Amino acid sequence: MSTYTATTRWTRKGDGDFTKGQYSRVHEWAFDGGVTVPASASPHVVPAPWSDPAGVDPEEAFIASLSSCHMLFFIDFARRDGLTVDDYVDEAEGLMEKRGDGKIAMTRVTLRPRITWGGEAPDDAAIADLHHRAHEACFIANSVTTEVTVQS
Repeated sequence: MSTYTATTRWTRKGDGDFTKGQYSRVHEWAFDGGVTVPASASPHVVPAPWSDPAGVDPEEAFIASLSSCHMLFFIDFARRDGLTVDDYVDEAEGLMEKRGDGKIAMTRVTLRPRITWGGEAPDDAAIADLHHRAHEACFIANSVTTEVTVQS
C-alpha cells in the first residue's frame, strides 16, 4: 500500500515558565508536497497567549480530513454515475465531549455538504446513495471510531 508522511515542528520560544505550562503551543506541519501549515493547540483547550487561534488545531484538521475524504469519494462516485458536480461546500462540525470511560474525544462529526450540480440534479435517493458509498469508501472514516453523519 502507500505510506504518508507529515513533519511536525515545534521550538520553545518566549520567557514563560515552561514547568508551569507557560509556553507557546504554536508549531507547524510540513507535508511532502512542500506545503507548510501553521498549527497550534486549540484555543478551546489551551488559552491565549499559549495558543494561536489562527493556526490549524488537531481537532480542526481531524474534521477537515473526514470532510475532504468524503467529498473526494462523493465527487468521483457522482462522475462514475454520469453526474456533474460544479460546486461542493461542506461546513463540517465536530463535537468534543467526555466519553463513558471519562476520556475526552471527538465523538461526532457532522458533514453538511451543499452541492451544486451541472445539469439536472439527481433525486434525493440517488444523493443519499452517493453519500453512503462515499462514507463506506472513505479511508479516514474507516480509520476512526467517531460517529460520522451527513446532513444534506
